[in-house]
Amino acid sequence: MSQIKKALISVSDKTGVVELAKGLDALGVEILSTGGTAKLLRDHGLKVIEVGDYTGQKEILDGRLKTLHPKIHGGVLAMRDNPKHMAEIKESGIEPIDLLVVNLYPFEQTIAKRGVSLEEAIENIDIGGPTMIRAAAKNWKDVAVVVDPADYPGLLDELKAGKGGISKETKFRLAQKVFVMTSRYEGAIANYLTGGRDGAFPEAFNYQGRKLQELRYGENPHQKAAFYVEDAPAGGQDSRGQSEPSIATAKQLHGKELSYNNIMDLDAALEAVKEFGESAVVIVKHATPCGVARGLGTGPPGPGAAGALLRDIFTNARDCDPTSAFGGIIAVNSRIDAQTAVEIGKDFYECVIAPAYDPEALEILKGKKNIRLMEISGWEEWGRIGPAVRSSMPAMRKVTGGLLLQDRDLLQCDVRQSKTVTKRPPTEAEWQALAFAWKVVKHVKSNAIVYTSSDRVLGIGGGQVSRVDATKIGISKARSSLQGTVMASDAFFPFRDNIDEAAKAGITAVIQPGGSLRDEETIKACDERGLAMVFTGVRHFRH
Repeated sequence: MSQIKKALISVSDKTGVVELAKGLDALGVEILSTGGTAKLLRDHGLKVIEVGDYTGQKEILDGRLKTLHPKIHGGVLAMRDNPKHMAEIKESGIEPIDLLVVNLYPFEQTIAKRGVSLEEAIENIDIGGPTMIRAAAKNWKDVAVVVDPADYPGLLDELKAGKGGISKETKFRLAQKVFVMTSRYEGAIANYLTGGRDGAFPEAFNYQGRKLQELRYGENPHQKAAFYVEDAPAGGQDSRGQSEPSIATAKQLHGKELSYNNIMDLDAALEAVKEFGESAVVIVKHATPCGVARGLGTGPPGPGAAGALLRDIFTNARDCDPTSAFGGIIAVNSRIDAQTAVEIGKDFYECVIAPAYDPEALEILKGKKNIRLMEISGWEEWGRIGPAVRSSMPAMRKVTGGLLLQDRDLLQCDVRQSKTVTKRPPTEAEWQALAFAWKVVKHVKSNAIVYTSSDRVLGIGGGQVSRVDATKIGISKARSSLQGTVMASDAFFPFRDNIDEAAKAGITAVIQPGGSLRDEETIKACDERGLAMVFTGVRHFRH
């Protein structure tokens, strides 16, 4: 176990650094430092040697050059068990540096700010910091390097217990974190400079995720799997640091470990329920909704918004297709109360995800042995700021030999601005139902057809290779009459047979993108039957 005698501290994020330096000082460690970090430590009564005084070379170029010096890098890179190295640094008047505490200029935080200039972004590209920490990590057997303030307490504890020494195991673990940090840092710079600053896709896409957990298996038991999450501040934060709620930020309150399929379904359900400004419930099976309902007039979502109404919203969602809902995933955008918990507990569901649970509701649901309960972190604050706060990270899909990137489908459409193409425009009640149907169909696998009233889905036909089959399946799945309902289609109708089938079932209005060569044929079919139809001009394929 090597002893720490000399440390260099130079940090942009000064969280916890004073406490760390005081702990090192108490252990007799000599501290080198730079600029603002040195001033902060001195202001707290600590004895600090300025790097410029130590090297004999003052900072120049507005602070761009301060640590790139042989007395720094020689002290870090010299291998202590190599006699030649040790003789050379002694001959050059270089002393070993045993501990580096360094974090980097806040490049990612800088480019996350609205209106940041290219010049400001470039000034926040760190040069000396990455060079120092990479050097220390390369020489990890002899030098400890700490880049994460979360590691300060553990470092001090080990130093105290080891009388100033740190184990090789700890030093290797800390070195690993260096290369994770620098790879992410360089990737963020490359993404930004080669495309990200003007909204284009970068020339070489760099993505780094942090492993949250190993999963029991993938989609099937013979496949290995793990869950990686985006590390802040990459994507998902506005200039105030507000993160978008996601399955990656959710906390598990009860139940066995999530599976690969659970995570996929939870993500699909959560993304769908985010569409609604009023209290809503989405039930998902195999990554596609099988029941959706909302509470008209319940106000914005959030803890306590729905009250006893939430039970009825849930039953309306479940009753769309109770057979498919069995064993599914429930996403709710309001606090779950006891009455709703009792209703959920009547059947088996894999997971429930919500912003909060009343204590009694939590106890009721925990009585179900095999249910997983998830709580969405930050939902209430996100709801107050507004769902416009969304992760800027593109949607990714791996294919054999490559990776597909696209913008997330976050387009908000005011359906009342859609083009009415039939002789009859929608009624007020139909407009409400069409707006609801358009939000839902976006989350159903293509080809997608949904039938809804103004507050609930009554039939879903999704994931079909023929649109007319999707139309027929949606009708066949409906457990109640479709008389007076509306139909939404994620893409245009290639033939009028879809309208003919749906009209026979009783629909009165249709919303679709339009754009088919046979649009006139479809419009004629609606006019013949007195239906209203609007074109959004927007397609929502979901493959």
